[in-house]
Amino acid sequence: MTGADPTSDRPTGGGVTEPVRVTTLSVTPVKAMRIRAVDSIELGPLGADGDRTFCVIDERDRMVNGKTVDTLQTVIASYDAEARELGLEFPDGTVTRAPVALGKTLSIRFFSHRCNAQELEGPWSKALSDQLRRSLRLVAPEIGLDRGRQGAASLISQASVQRLAEQAGEATVDARRFRMLIEIDGVAPHAEDAWVGRQVRVGDALLAVKGHVGRCLITSLDPETGQVTLPTLDLLGAYRREVDSTEPLPFGIHGAVIEPGTVRIGDAVTLADG
Repeated sequence: MTGADPTSDRPTGGGVTEPVRVTTLSVTPVKAMRIRAVDSIELGPLGADGDRTFCVIDERDRMVNGKTVDTLQTVIASYDAEARELGLEFPDGTVTRAPVALGKTLSIRFFSHRCNAQELEGPWSKALSDQLRRSLRLVAPEIGLDRGRQGAASLISQASVQRLAEQAGEATVDARRFRMLIEIDGVAPHAEDAWVGRQVRVGDALLAVKGHVGRCLITSLDPETGQVTLPTLDLLGAYRREVDSTEPLPFGIHGAVIEPGTVRIGDAVTLADG
């Protein structure tokens, strides 16, 4: 793998020029629902406050995402943590909003492992089931991150997204397809690959980068409609299949938060371990 040090103050062979900055922060309070941009996040060991706080399960107590229920991305969730109020906005304009009350504890299947989650008491499960036409329930899992604490933060560069657009023969590709928490600018395409095993300061937070984010079919879905509109796996496979990485078809990185802190749009991104 090759990459460039974002602390450089001049252009390098990797095309890096100071400063490297945070350009986009994206969250969703309900896992698999449409992500939205925010100006700042409070980043801790369990991820960004209010991000992936809840998830959706089916009648067999299995977590569902865009691969199994693609229309989840048509639902926009909002959560006021102070008021503990959750809202769901559906494509027809219907909004279901109420205070959150946690009910019984369930053992749910979260990807390949089991974890505990508390069922939400309120109108959301019925609204989801009626709107999406299948039996669904909202729960609050112990941790809603795919890779647990080791993946509390995810990061990708705008240059990497643009490189994929070039591979696709498109002017741009909507980065929301990749559902990353942090997007940055100021590095060459895929320069972030080389940060695995290193520490990166992003705003006030310090990350220990643990691995690459391997990609699945969800990235082929339009981030608003949930319809398949881009063959991302084929595109990545054409030029990323042989990359030395921790997961296949890598696109972006993930890491643990070792120093919590605030991250804002425009914050600097620097390698913190020399």
